[in-house]
This record gives sequence, structure tokens and C-alpha cells, in this order.
Amino acid sequence: MTRPSRDDGDATSPGATRPLPQIGRATLARSIKDWGLELGFQQVGITDTQLGDAEARFLSWLRAGYQGDMDYMARHGTRRSRPADLVPGTLTVICTRMDYLPEPQVALEEVLADPARAFVSRYALGRDYHKVLRRRLQRLADRIAETIGPFGHRVFVDSAPVLEKPLAQKAGLGWVGKHTNLINHRNGSWFFLGEIYTDLDLPLDQPAEDHCGRCRACLDVCPTGAIVSPYELDARRCISYLTIEHRGSIPEPLRPLLGNRIYGCDDCQLVCPWNRFARVTQESELLPRGGLDTATLIALFAWDEATFLARTEGSAIRRIGHRRWLRNLAVALGNGPMTLEVRLALAARTNHPDPLVREHVQWALARQAEDTQAEATGVS
Repeated sequence: MTRPSRDDGDATSPGATRPLPQIGRATLARSIKDWGLELGFQQVGITDTQLGDAEARFLSWLRAGYQGDMDYMARHGTRRSRPADLVPGTLTVICTRMDYLPEPQVALEEVLADPARAFVSRYALGRDYHKVLRRRLQRLADRIAETIGPFGHRVFVDSAPVLEKPLAQKAGLGWVGKHTNLINHRNGSWFFLGEIYTDLDLPLDQPAEDHCGRCRACLDVCPTGAIVSPYELDARRCISYLTIEHRGSIPEPLRPLLGNRIYGCDDCQLVCPWNRFARVTQESELLPRGGLDTATLIALFAWDEATFLARTEGSAIRRIGHRRWLRNLAVALGNGPMTLEVRLALAARTNHPDPLVREHVQWALARQAEDTQAEATGVS
């Protein structure tokens, strides 16, 4: 799955660059890493702000139009790839990662194999990760300030124009794999990233090397062919983009390929051989809430807007809104088993006030009718 970004930042802007106190650069860097582990991060690394190669790749990606209608990806120009332009005074970036896999991978495979159940990308099952990591990062920044005094910093968690994966690779946390997610050779890819931009002159870690080799499992498994070549993702075809970022109608040729995936997609991570080393998270806040890991499509499609808002409170899912929630579920129901219960559930939404919902409900009903006709005539 490729987790979507949002352009909003937080915390405190850096001040003027200044030398560190007597604690020493190397000692402070080691302490920062120790404190990060104490706060629940699995790894902490430090890098500089030089992202020339990543900037060139990012600008090429934009020119290809692969961002779709995520206009915010281009809105800030090169500030995304030049940390000191985004936050003046930034010298080094503290990069962190935190495991989020809520259950063994076999449990995910079981949900995907059952067309009556709803598949939600595993990063979104628990409490909104933006909030979880942001608090930990701010606590890490506070710990640094307690030791050296006030310093310029700003905290980011998949927010604002930040090239988090190239920064994390430079900081030694992993390499950007062919599916464009970060992979760690000891822990796989089921983890979140977070950064602290700082005005501290800290020693840097060695970048991680690429270990994808000749493997192309992620390219071959992608349901919609969104990984158009190694290390290149066309978001316009990506199920995560279509079900989360995309606000309009899901292109009809792609709808059958979504299967029962209603919020994101984890297929490329499921097949990655490095994820045999992945660990289930120890963070209770990132474990499934509200039964979303076991819910059926019909049960979720029955939620009215008030129920949706109540059941997704504190969740990353809430930001897609009820209309897109119903849009995604209608497609999944259309792809699912032909049952009277499914057809009745869809029929109950045919007069929904939102045209986006009605369109996808009608498509689902038509698809069900086609399947029923094919079954009656013996056509497979």
C-alpha cells in the first residue's frame, strides 16, 4: 500500500543556527536515538538536507502526471525537496520509524480471500497515526530541549511538503523499494515514518543500500498495474489513491480490480519477501478499533453519516467522508457474491442524495445483474 500525504505541519519553527553545548555532537546523537527507542520508535537516524537526486525523480514524476488530482504535491515547488527552504535554518533531520502491523500477515490474506468482508489497509485500523507519532516526536524534541536548551525544530508526520522516504533512506532507516515504500532489511516495510527538522549540527548516519535485487513481486501482484516500472508508481491507478485521495468517480475499467478493498491496498507489501521479518506492533493505539478488521461489506454499507463519524472518530479513515466511504463500499459490493442481501442493500441506496454514491450503486447493481444473467445462462 502507498500511504497518501497531507500538506499540514505542526510544532515550532527553527531559530538561528548555533553551536551545541558541551554535551558534544556525537553524544547528543546517541542520546537522541536512545530516547527515541524509549518512546516506542523502532529506529532513529539522522541525515542532512541534500536531496538533489530525489528532487529530480520527484519532478519527473510530477511531469508524468502520476500525481493525478493530488494538486498539493506540486503546490509547494521545490520546498518539498529542500528542507531549509520549507523551514529556514534546518541543518539536519531526525528520522524515525514505528511498526504498525496489527496482526500476522496471514490474517490479511484471509480477509482479501473473502469477498463478503471489507478490506481496510492495515495502517488505518488503529488510532490516526498522525496523532500517535506526532505526540512521540514532540516528546523527543522536548527531551532534546531539556538537555541542550531551546532549539529550532519542526515536527512532521506524513504532513506538509516533505520527501520523507528519501530522507529516511539517507538516514539509514531503509531503502525505497520498487513499490516506492521504504523497506528495512531487518523489519520489512510495515512501519510509519516521522521527522523532526532541526537547526542542530549533528553527525550523520550512513544511507541504506537497495536490496530489491531482481525481485519484481510487487510489480506483478499490483491489482491495477499501478507500479508501472520499478520505483515508479502511477497514483492514478493505485487503489490507495482511488479509495482515499480521489474525490470523484472511480474509473469504470478499474472498479472490478478493487475487489473488496474499500480503504487502501496492501498487496505490494504482502508479497514483499523482506516482510517475512516484519513484527506485529506493540503499540496498543495502533491495534484495530471498532471491528474494522473483521467487518462485512454489508454491515459497513449500512452506516449512516452519523454512525460513520462516530465509528471513525480518531481514525485516519474519517477524512474521506461518508460519501466516498459509500462509493468505495458500493464498488466492493458490486464485485462481491451475488446474494439477495447484497442486492437489497444496494437497492436501499439507489435514491441517495449524492450523485457520486448513486452512480456507483447503479454500477454495482448492474454488475450484479450481469453476473446473475451469466449464471442463469451458464456463461462464465
